[in-house]
Amino acid sequence: MNIVNHGPWQELILGGQKSGKTRRAELAARDWIAGSAGRRAVYLATGQAWDEEMRVRIARHQTDRAQRVPGMQTVEAPRLLAQALQQHSNAQTLVVVDCLTLWLTNWMMPMEGVEFEPNQPLTQDWSAQRALFLEVFPRCPGPVVLVGNEIGMGVIPMGREVRAFVDALGRLNQDVAQACSRVTLMAAGLPLQLK
Repeated sequence: MNIVNHGPWQELILGGQKSGKTRRAELAARDWIAGSAGRRAVYLATGQAWDEEMRVRIARHQTDRAQRVPGMQTVEAPRLLAQALQQHSNAQTLVVVDCLTLWLTNWMMPMEGVEFEPNQPLTQDWSAQRALFLEVFPRCPGPVVLVGNEIGMGVIPMGREVRAFVDALGRLNQDVAQACSRVTLMAAGLPLQLK
């Protein structure tokens, strides 16, 4: 089933963990590449290997991705996501961003000892990066598929920092959804078109 249109478009794919979000994004990339000679796909990875379990998880995702979408380039973009989008988006390239939730985590709850992009200005903060991203991604000349978690359906977290994170992610998801031409909610591997 082909899930992509022709021309530039943006899709936000939301869902819980292991709901099928990344697989759907990768299948969109595969279908895009198959649609015409000269097309390519780039995967902007925001996750960081901050412990052994995460290193294993990332390696498994890389292996799965290589099987589903051979030749898709992977670029690590844990914090400077708007800049990575500007650099890699063009009319012949579909960009997958996986995922917005980890991107926000890298800004609001960075892990000690994790290295980010070199030469990053210290004055950059989450608000500035968020605003830049919301300006850049709708103007990308090629299609963009954004993956993110929907985490606001459970109980209200006890800690102030966690509540602030859940609120920030909810606002980010709403703003991104508003700018996207398509929004899909994944549950148990099944898509529900919201927009």
